Amino acid sequence: MSASEDGRELWSTRIGFVLAAVGSAVGLGNIWRFPFVTGEAGGAGFLFVYLLFVALIGLPAILIEFVVGRRTRRNPVGALRDIGQGAWKYVGWIFVVTTFVIMSYYSVIAGWTIRYTILGIQDGYADDPAAAGEQFVGIAQGFEAMLFHALFLLVIVVIVGLGIRRGIEVAVKVMVPAIIAIVLGLAVWATTLDGASAAYSYYLAPDFAAIAADWTSILPAAAGQAFFTLSLGFGIMITYASYLGEDRNLAEDGVVIIGFDTAIAFVVGLIVFPILFTAGLDPGDPGVGAIFITLAAAFGELSAGGIIGAIFFGTVLIAALSSAISLTEVVVAYAIDEHGMERFRATVLVCAGLFVFGLAPAYDIVLLELYDGFADGVLLLLGGLLVTAYVAWRWSDEAIEELSLGVGSIGSLGTYWIWIARGPVLIVLFVSLVLGIVGYVEFINETFLPWLES
Repeated sequence: MSASEDGRELWSTRIGFVLAAVGSAVGLGNIWRFPFVTGEAGGAGFLFVYLLFVALIGLPAILIEFVVGRRTRRNPVGALRDIGQGAWKYVGWIFVVTTFVIMSYYSVIAGWTIRYTILGIQDGYADDPAAAGEQFVGIAQGFEAMLFHALFLLVIVVIVGLGIRRGIEVAVKVMVPAIIAIVLGLAVWATTLDGASAAYSYYLAPDFAAIAADWTSILPAAAGQAFFTLSLGFGIMITYASYLGEDRNLAEDGVVIIGFDTAIAFVVGLIVFPILFTAGLDPGDPGVGAIFITLAAAFGELSAGGIIGAIFFGTVLIAALSSAISLTEVVVAYAIDEHGMERFRATVLVCAGLFVFGLAPAYDIVLLELYDGFADGVLLLLGGLLVTAYVAWRWSDEAIEELSLGVGSIGSLGTYWIWIARGPVLIVLFVSLVLGIVGYVEFINETFLPWLES
């Protein structure tokens, strides 16, 4: 079946939906963001808390978005307007704004991956962090960054403009298996590196005393990463679920998606940290450019590092594309549903807006960090908190009923799910949001304002 009774396009197969959702989750959140956040937060301690969050809030939260999307068959704005009452009707706007902001700088970072893939094939990477840092600054900001930002968005126009079945579904059926195969191959290769043993100790042996001492920084970072990497708080899962038929088992699909995403994130750490330790580089080197500086420098020191680096950054590029498709689709679906736009025209207009709004983070990395800190540390968690609170407390009967479709009788499991959402999920999201706001204010005062004055 290609369309619902109301004419809305549907996924042609279950595997198409699962791969699209996995592709959204796997993207830059796993391969670009996960290593540098893990390194900044101390390695194994962060990994331990992150995995707890995925298990604690991942499945309950993804099911919240699934039931809203499939029940309403709308984009986040239309979905919350349909089920919401009073001010709750406007919560969907948070998802669209969040997704637009993230995609505007996400495409800039994706542009870096194009340039770094070419660099590995042609000139190679600088072989020390200082030189790699200079190389990165030259690529990551200014006219060249804007050019590759535009190039990446042109690819998105083609794929998203073709629609769910002919564009998105076809693309992810090729990209996601390719990502999995390459990542697994690189992980096997990483076991042969000299620094593998020390890296595995850093990455896999948590220091619980350090977790207790640094929990105020680890908690929001882990919660934000869990939401970011699972594509929660974007409205993506609401949008993708709106293209599902009622015969789908949402719980089963949610487990599969979370399992694949978490496994790939974990394996990426098994690749990145052995490379860094072998090159004698600090895995905690902070910043959004971590894999483009420290990891590129490590490739510069390795035998055949240019080729290995090109393969790695090519994989990051494919992952970025799979995520960017889903981010763009949220805003495009809004334009189609709410304004009756034709799909290709909507896609072109959305990507043109993304290009203009993304010129600032392409101009200077500080502005990219300004966007990222607000979207990841505040908006993602705020959107997740509000939709979870509404569904769990005001719309729980309908949510349980929707979850049971395609499953049959779920008995008391629906009640358990709602109470987990009402309790642990909301508590974690609220505390993480407060800490995220505090951290963002610190960034404004300590980094952004001095940059403005310089």
